Amino acid sequence: MNNEQMIKIKNFDYLNQNILKGKILFTGSSLMEQFPICEIARSKGFDEVIYNRGVGGLNTDEFLENINTLLLDLEPSKIFINIGTNDITEARYGDKWMSHLMENFCKIIETTKDSIPNAEIYIMAFYPANLHLPWHTEEAIQWMKLRTSENIRMCNEHLKEIANKYECYYIDCNAGIVNENGEQKPEYAIDGVHMYANGYLNVFEVVKSYLN
Repeated sequence: MNNEQMIKIKNFDYLNQNILKGKILFTGSSLMEQFPICEIARSKGFDEVIYNRGVGGLNTDEFLENINTLLLDLEPSKIFINIGTNDITEARYGDKWMSHLMENFCKIIETTKDSIPNAEIYIMAFYPANLHLPWHTEEAIQWMKLRTSENIRMCNEHLKEIANKYECYYIDCNAGIVNENGEQKPEYAIDGVHMYANGYLNVFEVVKSYLN
């Protein structure tokens, strides 16, 4: 992990000393960190206490190393999780990236269920990427090259299987943010992976029914 990530996690350690347990948690990597769930929910009239423990750039190994801070210490009643897209790379895992991702995802769910057996777990489908934006740099294209529509689809199929295996909920929020080619709509795209708040407003329209 880099210094910025370590600072965020240390800050969460301090914040966790004063949280209200048994509330709603959103956790994961940057796709969760950048989800303004607390502000959107409040502006839409939801009074439930929601915590966001997303940390940009984390992979599943790093999430497991910090699962107490990012999940378990809060003892939430509902957990919305989006982690694993940073595992979609051959640079770190070679051609075994998919199996590594899903094995670790299972460990995350098992650890959570062992520690907080009554929590409701909501596995969020990976969002579509867009590898064909006109403002992409060559560096960005290399970074995202494995985040094809087909790879995202396969990941989500596996996540759905994991949800069924461990009796969790699987939530696919992608209908409003995907185009006819199965890619993230350009009007929501920052870089082809991350989204502006207008994209997350579409995500919230699906998530909101699970908050009460």
